Amino acid sequence: MSIKRQKETTGVNVGTSSLLLVFVVMCLVSFATLATVSARADEKLNNKVTERSASYYAACNEAEERLAGIDDTLRTLYAGVSDRDDYYAQAGTDIDFAIPVSDVQTLSVSVKVNYPDNGEDHFYTITKWKLETTGSLIEEKPQTLNLLF
Repeated sequence: MSIKRQKETTGVNVGTSSLLLVFVVMCLVSFATLATVSARADEKLNNKVTERSASYYAACNEAEERLAGIDDTLRTLYAGVSDRDDYYAQAGTDIDFAIPVSDVQTLSVSVKVNYPDNGEDHFYTITKWKLETTGSLIEEKPQTLNLLF
């Protein structure tokens, strides 16, 4: 009688390597998907920040133009008045204005009118330059009630 010897395999089976390959591929696909989603979210955020910054700086430019107009008006008024009381009677003591930045934000500017002792002093002092929120920054979505019957 002959005894057959059975070979014992101690190596890695084909099934195990296939499972490992499938796992690695799924991990790579998952990381690629996460990277793509993250990149899109970053792009949207970047676009919003760019738009808001441009709106803010456009409002700042408009405020600077108004201040230049106020400066010209006060200079003309100063040249035509005889004394400090007459100057303040015509110019007032404070000037306030607001410039819309977005639907929910405005740039508020307040200046205090100065009477210059000579023609080279400043005609006003900026007392407030503030970005104020006038509405809700969070977009409210209508809530729906899902009932299962």
